[in-house]
Amino acid sequence: MKRLLLMLPVGLLLVACSSEEEVIEPVRPVLSVKVEPQVQAQLGRFAGSIQARFESTLGFRVSGRIARRWLDVGAQVKPGDTLATLDPTDQQNQLRAAEGDLAKVQAQWINAQADARRQQQLYDRGVGAQAQLDIAQTNLKTTGAALEQARSAVSQARDQLDYSTLRTDHAAVITAWQAEAGQTVTAGQAVVTLARPDVKEAVIDLPIGVGEQLDKGLTFTVASQLDPSINTTASLRELEPQADATTRTRRARLTLASTPAAFHLGTAISVSLSSAVTPRSELPLSALLERDGKTQVWVIDTQQKTVATRDVALIDRTREHIVIASGVQPGERVVTAGVNSLKPGQKVTFDEDAQ
Repeated sequence: MKRLLLMLPVGLLLVACSSEEEVIEPVRPVLSVKVEPQVQAQLGRFAGSIQARFESTLGFRVSGRIARRWLDVGAQVKPGDTLATLDPTDQQNQLRAAEGDLAKVQAQWINAQADARRQQQLYDRGVGAQAQLDIAQTNLKTTGAALEQARSAVSQARDQLDYSTLRTDHAAVITAWQAEAGQTVTAGQAVVTLARPDVKEAVIDLPIGVGEQLDKGLTFTVASQLDPSINTTASLRELEPQADATTRTRRARLTLASTPAAFHLGTAISVSLSSAVTPRSELPLSALLERDGKTQVWVIDTQQKTVATRDVALIDRTREHIVIASGVQPGERVVTAGVNSLKPGQKVTFDEDAQ
């Protein structure tokens, strides 16, 4: 009887301990992220610059030595402004020679006219020979042709003198000089490059792999590197067909949807490429739970503050992220740390403001 009485408190104690273990369940703090829908796939971010869509390289139409360069790089010019001049000595000498020849031929033309009139008068009075009249008239025609040739030579010499001054025929900005004062240049040699500032575009160099993925569905976001809040969208206008042999990149030219005032020529820009895709979600790689051949994540019931596994379909996996096509809904919270130590229905605590 005493042995039975001694055993009763021990049994009651065990039952009490067991009951207490069942009631007290550990609550685990976890890290989590909210599922955000993704409808644009990012292809990368590339550096570039704002350039003029239309550029022209000018040169003298005659050969000579550059006497003066009137403007510097960055100067804005108007139609008719002088950019540079050659030493005009040769052209001036040619003009004077042509004018001398013209004066000589004009004197011959006056004599030929007078001779033709005399021969015609003599022939009309019956004292002149037909042969002499024919010679005089032929000489008049020959001298007339020489006069026209001399006048053309003078006009050409004047043009050559005018060509020794390099002028612009449209409003532009000087972006580069390829020759300096004192340098001898040939006709047509590049001397200065002008850019028209009224039409601007974004220019970037793309890796070959990215260049091959470009299509009409791509969206280009162009932003200033100094102030990303200054931005606009753009569309692909031109992609060079061949890659640069040194950099292995292809140059792309983008037409801007609008041109912010801060986008001056030469402004450094950052261009982001994105493409429309079927809705998907991107999560940290640490959220992935792989067991029994399944790909799962822990989804938090924000009302009950418990967790449960959910099968998901993966589209892509990198060293840092996974891309999920289905299995989770936008707005749900997914555990991102300690996924291998959780149990279904386990109580958890989390930061509801974590993104």
